[in-house]
Amino acid sequence: MFLGLRGKTALIGAASKGLGYAIARELAVEGATIVICARTKEPLKEARDRLATETGAKVYAISADLSKYEDVKRVATTSLEKLGRVDILINNNGGPPAGPFETHDAATWQEAFDQTLRSAVEMSRAVLPGMKERHWGRIINVTSMAAKQPVDNLVLSNSLRAAVHGFARTLANEVAEFGITVNNIMPGYTRTERVESLAAATAKRDNTDAATVLTRFEKDVPMRRLGEPEEFAALAAFLASERASYITAQSIAVDGGWIRGLM
Repeated sequence: MFLGLRGKTALIGAASKGLGYAIARELAVEGATIVICARTKEPLKEARDRLATETGAKVYAISADLSKYEDVKRVATTSLEKLGRVDILINNNGGPPAGPFETHDAATWQEAFDQTLRSAVEMSRAVLPGMKERHWGRIINVTSMAAKQPVDNLVLSNSLRAAVHGFARTLANEVAEFGITVNNIMPGYTRTERVESLAAATAKRDNTDAATVLTRFEKDVPMRRLGEPEEFAALAAFLASERASYITAQSIAVDGGWIRGLM
């Protein structure tokens, strides 16, 4: 399927590994010029070099913590300088820590808010003027299945991922007339470091080991396996494309059937 991404530009958060890296690679393969960002410089540089070598795309890297407003501004400004414009924004960031409600103090809630919701809001704010001027744009938020069906021991993610969905659903209506789509993709249990860390946290809570918890995750999924980052990235690339121009305000799960709801 021709996705029409050659010549487009994309900014992808938390893209040195995991889902962010997989999305960056998919967009690069489709011909987009990309900027990737992440907090740790060396893994980010390695990711940039690997992407450029394997795909032949132009790839830029910016070290930044997107939970910090000054870093968001710097990433947006630098991306516009390097790319000329941002056609596709992938709002992706690491998930907040696991744990029940009473283990998280006010400071932890604030950090989770900045990391999960505020980063998506401020990144979107930075790129929207250009998208509206050009009457074309894609904003895709990487959230979690927890936004639709809460996961035990993830009160921070359950709460703030749902808030991102509320923001996105409202923004989608406001910018639709400008040819801009806003969608959420909800990963399920996928083979990433994030899922491994959640398995470790759950194992500690349940007094067992991470391998046992990962097996439990797999049994909870109708497909009886974890997802692969590339499977998730394929949907992101489609939603970023010309072919998805009439799809907006949607939240789509890539979870192997884990969410049990009808809608």
